Amino acid sequence: MVKGSLLEKASLSMADTVAAAREVIGLEIEELRSMAERLDAHFEKAVEAMLAVQGRVVVLGMGKSGLIGHKIAATLSSTGTPAFSVHPGEAFHGDLGMIKPDDVALMISNSGETEELIRLLPFMKHQGNRMIAMTGNVTSTLARHADAVLDISVEREACNNNLAPTSSTTATLVMGDALAVVLSQLRNFQPEDFARFHPGGSLGKRLLTRVADVMHQGSLPFCEPDAHFREVVNTVSRGRLGLALVGDHSKLIGIITDGDLRRTFERVDNPLSLRAVDIMSPQPRVISENTRAVDAEKQMQAAKITALVVVGDNGQVTGVLQIHDLAG
Repeated sequence: MVKGSLLEKASLSMADTVAAAREVIGLEIEELRSMAERLDAHFEKAVEAMLAVQGRVVVLGMGKSGLIGHKIAATLSSTGTPAFSVHPGEAFHGDLGMIKPDDVALMISNSGETEELIRLLPFMKHQGNRMIAMTGNVTSTLARHADAVLDISVEREACNNNLAPTSSTTATLVMGDALAVVLSQLRNFQPEDFARFHPGGSLGKRLLTRVADVMHQGSLPFCEPDAHFREVVNTVSRGRLGLALVGDHSKLIGIITDGDLRRTFERVDNPLSLRAVDIMSPQPRVISENTRAVDAEKQMQAAKITALVVVGDNGQVTGVLQIHDLAG
């Protein structure tokens, strides 16, 4: 430790830091347990309003509540509930035009008395927006004017001075997650739906990618049924796919893999005398080029194989799919 460092001067020793961190985490967990126990019919009202919304859920909050609100809006949107966040101050100075009568307002304020939110209430009332208050003060001005009140109050912040928003922001975030996940379940939101909203992510790529997008095509390694053993080996090597296809694009009668060649050497004294038809595995497994890549992967894993022959709508061979093509 550097002499005179901040850690050396602090009230915590290095050994105490882990214990202090555990205390913070434990305190916030207890606050979340308490919040869960307080859930009541107001949560159901909030869900009903957000489920029935004809427009979008507009999330409003100042400061730390606004930052958490951005995340809640993003989570709602990505799980099937259209949402966006608006800065209350900017809303009051022109952005109110973004909020339509068929939107539901999710208004976040720990005190329930945040001025920038309170002064938006007359507009919301006049326009007929349903309002959900997410607040730590269920008797506040915001709570009294809301259609549903979500209690995010905490006994104390995890900050050692009981000042910095810590437990309260965690409670806000988790309440937002609870809303988003429950709504997602009610909408029967599936992984495929999530993938549509996240096409650039790994899940989106896996669920939206089709076999045709990743298969090998072009000069496929075909050989004739009566091709000599040496020609079969050359076809496998030339194709660089670890296999040879016996037949042609319109009529596939078999497949020969590296494994088939090795097994042939083990069981036949003079493999060079054999032809492709003697070595091949008949009726190779095929898959449609329109199949989702993730389903193709499942098929290969279930069959314990590493390649599938790909066919088009007309039944003709269009490519070869290998298990490592699906990685990532």
